[in-house]
Amino acid sequence: MSMSSLQKQTNSNIQDKANLIWECATHLVGLFKPHEYGKVILPMTVLKRFDDALKDTKDAVVKMAEKLDSQKIDGAAREGILCKTSGYAFYNTSKFDFAKLQADADNIDSNFEDYLKGFSANVKDILENFKFADQVKTMVKGGVLYATIDEFSKKKADMDPKKITSADMGYIFEELIRKFSESYDEQAGAHFTSRDIIYLMTELLVSPEKDEIMKNGCTKTAYDMAMGTSQMLGCLDERLKDISKDATLTCFGQEFNPGQEFNPETYAIAKADMLIKGGNANGMMYGDTLSDDKFDGYDFDYIISNPPFGIDWKREESEVKAEAKKGWDGRFGAGLPAISDGQMLFMMNGIKKLKEGSGRMAIIQNGSSLFTGDAGSGASEIRRYVLEQDLVEAIIQLPTDLFYNTGISTYIWLITKGKNMNRSGKVQLIDASKCFEKRRKNIGKKRVDLNDDCISLIMKAYSEFYEDKVYTQGDYIVESKVLDNSFFGYTKVTVETAQTAEKGNQITKKGKPVAEKGKTDYEIIPLNDDVDAYFEKNVLPYNKNAFMDRSKDKIGYEVPFTRLFYKFEQPESSDDIFDQIKELGREEAELMKALFD
Repeated sequence: MSMSSLQKQTNSNIQDKANLIWECATHLVGLFKPHEYGKVILPMTVLKRFDDALKDTKDAVVKMAEKLDSQKIDGAAREGILCKTSGYAFYNTSKFDFAKLQADADNIDSNFEDYLKGFSANVKDILENFKFADQVKTMVKGGVLYATIDEFSKKKADMDPKKITSADMGYIFEELIRKFSESYDEQAGAHFTSRDIIYLMTELLVSPEKDEIMKNGCTKTAYDMAMGTSQMLGCLDERLKDISKDATLTCFGQEFNPGQEFNPETYAIAKADMLIKGGNANGMMYGDTLSDDKFDGYDFDYIISNPPFGIDWKREESEVKAEAKKGWDGRFGAGLPAISDGQMLFMMNGIKKLKEGSGRMAIIQNGSSLFTGDAGSGASEIRRYVLEQDLVEAIIQLPTDLFYNTGISTYIWLITKGKNMNRSGKVQLIDASKCFEKRRKNIGKKRVDLNDDCISLIMKAYSEFYEDKVYTQGDYIVESKVLDNSFFGYTKVTVETAQTAEKGNQITKKGKPVAEKGKTDYEIIPLNDDVDAYFEKNVLPYNKNAFMDRSKDKIGYEVPFTRLFYKFEQPESSDDIFDQIKELGREEAELMKALFD
């Protein structure tokens, strides 16, 4: 199935399913505020998904639990046997399921409590992160627990994994979270990235190995440092399995971003999704990625992530600075960006965790990572590190209006510790800002999509790796440039003006010119240029008393993406503009005549 075909599943059956499930909130009116409905709907959806998954082995698990209890078998042995019996990495030993709960309205409170207690520890952790116990108390007090259970027992809430795939369930969760977000007046993009963007990222990650994976399969690991509901990991897993049935991907992820209302819920959904898929649920972690790294010492084949940008790291400041003092033994040895924006900290976290010699990372950043920070600043030093170490394979500018929650320019940085020889020492810049399909209906600020043709054209530009080429297909345009790493570096040179005596001679001290106060200036000189020659040509002709203080040199790096792809458009001539003004005047006169004559 093509990437856009998968994307289109959200347009009908998946949205319908999510809408039907959300209708269960009608019973919560008055008891919960509209922005609180999701705190019931999301965990109930997860519970029903678990219940439908365990349906076929329910009786066998209950009998096995009774047998193990009578034999006093507990701990890891009991856990392993019950999971094997259930067929999943979780189980429920209560005699109740949704059908039995629905059949006994009079005892719903105590029965539901027994049902929840019967789950394995990993499911209880999920419910704790939903803070579900608090919601149950409110439902019991308001007398709506049975009505809610009854709604989730109907056909519209059937989420049997045999009928609804994990990929489809991911879409349903996305739709439910979007509805939850809207009730908070927040945009859905704070919680997940649309699939079209993820599909492009997965193609970029697997591209160099695609033929090998198709031929021999693979065993890989993947990590998302800001995983949300883990849909990026899920899409990467789908893609690898689409390439080869012998592909295995073990997923790891961490979720927690201060100030975001739904992070405990999104973490809980991510873990639930992994449990249902039989994936690495224990690899889903909750904690602040910057200050509480759950994967210290790990390395991964793939990293795929859309970390928050434009969000400060004041909360994590002490831990981040302490780790920065570790130098290269920590994650932030290259430097620290401005405290107002922590996105480059996530980039450095990912680089630390890439497998040496082969690791590949696709990470989304906004424009500030390209150019903010003067020479010698933390952000510039991070760029200097990734470019001088030859880690940046490509940077792709995406179209604006592609994300749910922002219309600004965004970029995929493709970073690798295993460049092919032909890419060694070079960076490919791809301008895909004019490669998009307009949506018929906007979702938040998302007004455009990347369809199959868009992704194919971008991948064609990436794969061919031409130094300077424009690709077109219909209305889609992609432009590629390839530049040496050193192209992005510069020397910031301090230029002083020497004091002069009455006859114009420079005043010196110990053989060196004495600088005139208040006339310090700076020159930005490309690394590939000779500094002395540049000074002779571009400074001295305009200031014969200028001299360089090379002791204050600073090396800086920036990626002038916009300037490199800028196309000059000849402005209209004054005659044409005057003719247009005269025409407007004529039209105005005719309109006035029609109105008043």
